[in-house]
Amino acid sequence: MKIRTGIGFDVHQLAGNEKLILGGIEIPHNKGCVAHSDGDVLIHAICDALLGALGLGDIGAHFPDTDMRYKDIASTRLLAEVNKLITGKGFSICNIDSVICLQQPKLREYISSIQSSIAGVLEIDPGDVSVKATTTEKLGYVGREEGIAAHAVVLLLKK
Repeated sequence: MKIRTGIGFDVHQLAGNEKLILGGIEIPHNKGCVAHSDGDVLIHAICDALLGALGLGDIGAHFPDTDMRYKDIASTRLLAEVNKLITGKGFSICNIDSVICLQQPKLREYISSIQSSIAGVLEIDPGDVSVKATTTEKLGYVGREEGIAAHAVVLLLKK
């Protein structure tokens, strides 16, 4: 049995008149992510973790922000493409553990929907997707509500 782990991190600036999309779910808020795609910081971190686990580079190498094909693209589509790469290499996802760092809004009521959304795209059990949220106690760019960050760790198993 062969297992691989990967870690991912992403950050985006927050601004008014932008959508806040996390795990494919739009979260009502007065700020959203500034990005070339839909700015789904959580999915971007998960993509990087999955790609990194197999030494396949990072999300920017596969979906560059200089390519207009990815302008405003739903990050769930990027995640589906990354999943094809993972399964194409003969691996399956055992589990994902992630954390979103965001001062506002509180995400508790959205976590289950976010987990189900990610699991649906990856065709895995929602129980294999852990999503947590935390603040930075008003410290740094997250605490000042200037940005959002996400971390993800994945475990892959060779089929």
